Amino acid sequence: MLEQNIKSKVVGVDISNELTTYAIVDVRGNILAESSFPTTDYPDVNNFVTALSEKIVMLVENNGGYENIRSIGMSSPSASSVSGCLENAANLPWKGVIPMAAMLRDRLGLAVALSNDAHVSALGEYTFGCAHGMKNFIIISLGVGLGSCFFTEGEDHKGHLGYAGEFGHTCVVDGGRECGCGHKGCLEAYAGAAGIVRTAKEMMAESDAPSLMRDLERVTPRTINECCEKDDEMAKEVYRRTGYMLGLGLANYASIIDPEAIILTGGISHAGEWLYDPLKESFEEHVFGNMHGKVKILVSELNDRERDVLGASALAWSVPEYSLFK
Repeated sequence: MLEQNIKSKVVGVDISNELTTYAIVDVRGNILAESSFPTTDYPDVNNFVTALSEKIVMLVENNGGYENIRSIGMSSPSASSVSGCLENAANLPWKGVIPMAAMLRDRLGLAVALSNDAHVSALGEYTFGCAHGMKNFIIISLGVGLGSCFFTEGEDHKGHLGYAGEFGHTCVVDGGRECGCGHKGCLEAYAGAAGIVRTAKEMMAESDAPSLMRDLERVTPRTINECCEKDDEMAKEVYRRTGYMLGLGLANYASIIDPEAIILTGGISHAGEWLYDPLKESFEEHVFGNMHGKVKILVSELNDRERDVLGASALAWSVPEYSLFK
């Protein structure tokens, strides 16, 4: 007998530090329906999973019904695709080891695949973005945290326990700034959002030089960038220092991986020339000599939220089908 009930849709979920986005995506990668809610509204993870489950069911029932959904794909910081858990997240409200995939599967009755946000972002870029057709590349996510994923010969490298790519927690300054992970001197403490703000505040405290940043109601990477656009020299120096540190870290990464391209994603990737120029200069200064001028550094052309939801949907298709409703 021919199989008649082939499920043609999945749900992609992207959990970020501020916002959780969920969407129904068809087999061609079309986003059919999408919604979101603040992650920070649910400091208790059990309440978060309950709310997410209810919101997914509501979206699905209003757009074709539950019987058409094959599986769920989830993206989150500090997630392990091997264990299906969030493990000691530095920037999320839930601490410890959380079996997120199992919790959502038990509530929804469908297969759930979970992976690190940088890996899911890379999958989205590989499937739908500027990494399409590349076999060896690195994806860097620049935001509150600093994540990465690298593909070798068309396959993403997850590592033994699923932790591969924790680029932000590589040490660049021995005994340097304290990081959210508990260590000191991590790159994230200099090139993540909080690190950029800290650099700005340190510079303003160390100098009496005039700067538009002193008049800001709130200092953020975006408002610092706006000061750069207004030709503020101290703001430019903040991004010059950030770009130098990031370029140094990327040069070390590339010297080991030998990628065709490094693709920058996330909100901070849109800082423009103020970040990109010193980053590129530092990268070329520190990368293995035979790679000079041969590694492309690109900024993703995809909308960050859309790419990560699409990446999560691509992840959903990779998990074996399971349903309590068969």
